[in-house]
Amino acid sequence: MMITPLSLGPMGTNCYIIAKGVEAIIVDPSGEANKIAEKLTELRVQPLAILLTHAHFDHIGALDEIREQYNIPVYLSKQEQGWLSDPERNGALLFGLGDITAKEADFFFTDTELSFGSITLSLRKTPGHSPGSVSFIFTEAESVIDGDSLFNSGIGRTDLFGGDYEQLEKSIKEELYSLPSHYTVYPGHGPKTTIQNEQASNPFVKG
Repeated sequence: MMITPLSLGPMGTNCYIIAKGVEAIIVDPSGEANKIAEKLTELRVQPLAILLTHAHFDHIGALDEIREQYNIPVYLSKQEQGWLSDPERNGALLFGLGDITAKEADFFFTDTELSFGSITLSLRKTPGHSPGSVSFIFTEAESVIDGDSLFNSGIGRTDLFGGDYEQLEKSIKEELYSLPSHYTVYPGHGPKTTIQNEQASNPFVKG
């Protein structure tokens, strides 16, 4: 299993392509659909689905274009139903970027164990940055893609619609810091890190 990051869109938001063999899934198609498509072609993989860690505008900029180009379904937390089409709740208006919207998700997460072709993962609810934030754990890759919850020496902001600092702190301590310490953390912004590094030195949430 291979995880390929792409920093895209006006906020430099990380999109991830998770590939195994010729199959792939896309997490948070943040922008610049052409670059995502080029990378898929370069990797020689066929995407099977799009998974969203949450519905903020900077994570969905290329969502509809990629969904339509590859005719694949989109998965999102039920707690953020309606956010994709609402620039107030998804944060676009706050940043003065106009109406950044997308069509509704095709499916809402109902299980904690997910499979797409040969790619398997587990889901943990990690609210705080937003009410429906989730993290995806890839045991085979010993990694977690956690959206805007835990960053390298940082955490997600909690002053956006539905944000809650105490809830985010709890999510990080209970759902992320409980992962094996050597696991790689792939965040929504910035460079990767490890659970161990953040437990030891994250200035906002100590392990």
